[in-house]
Amino acid sequence: MEEAINSTIDPACLQEPPLAIDVIKQLDVFEFCLYSMLSFMSCVSLLLYLEQCLYIYKKMPYPKKTTLIWITGAAPVISTMSCFGMWIPRAVMITDMTSNCYFAVVVYKVLVLLIEELGGSSLFLKRFSGKPFRINTGPCCCCCACLSRVPMSRGLLFWLKLGALQYAILKTALSVLSIILWTNGNFDLSDLEITGMAIWINPFVGVLTITSLWPVAIIFMNTNVYLRSINIVPKYAIYQLILVLSQLQTSIINILALNGTIACAPPFSSQARGSLLSQQMMIMEMFILTLINRFLYRRMYDPILSEALDNHQNGKVEPCHALVEHDV
Repeated sequence: MEEAINSTIDPACLQEPPLAIDVIKQLDVFEFCLYSMLSFMSCVSLLLYLEQCLYIYKKMPYPKKTTLIWITGAAPVISTMSCFGMWIPRAVMITDMTSNCYFAVVVYKVLVLLIEELGGSSLFLKRFSGKPFRINTGPCCCCCACLSRVPMSRGLLFWLKLGALQYAILKTALSVLSIILWTNGNFDLSDLEITGMAIWINPFVGVLTITSLWPVAIIFMNTNVYLRSINIVPKYAIYQLILVLSQLQTSIINILALNGTIACAPPFSSQARGSLLSQQMMIMEMFILTLINRFLYRRMYDPILSEALDNHQNGKVEPCHALVEHDV
């Protein structure tokens, strides 16, 4: 019975992802145009990011400029790595982990940006020390309405920063370990046996991800009302969207490929074809998000003044239009 089933399966569906030269040789006219268009979009995303880095470096003060360069680079870096993964299918493991490691740093940088926009750690503590902060936010405790508010303190701010920073450090370390094991044949995403390394490493990375997103959400939910004049809400929404597309969307596609829902198309196996579809979708999505980020970040805003924070905390704040420069 098993022999009969195996005899109907194309041998290419059971092989490793094809080499880059094999991908190029089997491209028809439509696929060649598609690959060329996606590669062009990826290059444009990277060029727009480099130009934006130059603008931020010239216009923004230190250390805010470093933070903004990291955050605005999320979409172009993911797009570039996806382009490499599209042309070189056997490198998908490395390109995906490079993108994930970069975004792990971005998670921490978003928290740093929220604090820097309010004057840095010292002024942040001066303004909010003793003020009750909501902690029943996603992704951990959004349903726990009974959780009491916690007063902000230097110790709490330290633990919030540490909660976001641990993901950047441990994610990078685990990615390096995974690549080492993968080259030795010990790490395989399709191996769901209890003895496989993937079944242990991936859930642990998921816990680290949730743990790092919670501190960022706590800071944002309690301070976004003071940062509306610098468009912090759409900036945070873009960060969340990149997270969903790069993590959740990719995971769903990989699961469908492992289950055989995504059909094999020689020379691509189901898993390799799922990775290919994921890379192609990611390039288009990150290109659009790069354009939106350019609109949000390539402009100058007035700094958030201490008097405005004081008035807002006293319920006397008036809407302020802080935009003073806008480059299109």
